[in-house]
Amino acid sequence: MMAPLIDWPKLELSDPLLEWGGLRFVTVKSGHLHGRGDLLLYVPEAVARLSRVPAVILLHGVYGSAWSWALKGAVHLTAARLIAAGEIPPMVLAMPSDGLWGDGTGYLRQDRADYEAWIAADVPAVVRHVVPQTAGGAIGLSGLSMGGYAALRVGAKYGRTHFAAISAHSACTKLEDLYEFVTEAPEEFTGVQGSHAVMDLIFAQRNNVPALRFDCGTEDLLLERNRALSKSLQAIHVPHEYAEFPGGHTWEYWREHVADTLRFFAKTLPC
Repeated sequence: MMAPLIDWPKLELSDPLLEWGGLRFVTVKSGHLHGRGDLLLYVPEAVARLSRVPAVILLHGVYGSAWSWALKGAVHLTAARLIAAGEIPPMVLAMPSDGLWGDGTGYLRQDRADYEAWIAADVPAVVRHVVPQTAGGAIGLSGLSMGGYAALRVGAKYGRTHFAAISAHSACTKLEDLYEFVTEAPEEFTGVQGSHAVMDLIFAQRNNVPALRFDCGTEDLLLERNRALSKSLQAIHVPHEYAEFPGGHTWEYWREHVADTLRFFAKTLPC
């Protein structure tokens, strides 16, 4: 398992007296990032009374940061509502930044920093350090757009030893899709080697793919690419759930359908 590279004495955690709505802010120095990274955590009140809870990592899209899922997507409010209704168990949500280079790092391993290891190794370690109840719990990985691409790619690459389940919304399915959203030229993504197509990684790990779902809006520019991914997965008999809903590549769509991700993790993440 990849070791985290965190400078633990320099971890900065928000003051509990100044936090609100279960949101906690964390800044850490990461050797993989060669600098600092931010995380926003949602820790439901019930977690304090439990010994073990699952954690869900939510990855933002281009132009975004650690606050995007909560303050544009209201995911903490959705989670609180579903927990109160008994639809999902208490779970910790971890929302990291992608490393904040350019319009979006793609959560890729580059010459300037290993943004992939930041997600695969550092973020889970920080969550378990800050919220000890997650130490024995399973981890789900999700994201939207660029973050959906990373959830599918990183989740497949590291497999069940790292992640119990994967969910993605409106995902890019190959690196070339990402270039349509960012102003940085492909040659600026220095050090990116090999194929980073989601299907190639899933094929290589087809016997070790975590529980998998993804969805896309019927007015989304990435719709046909998500349909093609589902058909390819069917062809090699990789179990997955794929859904389409009305909507486009927008926060209105993601704000509504993140509930589907949380319900999926409630079914697939062992508590």
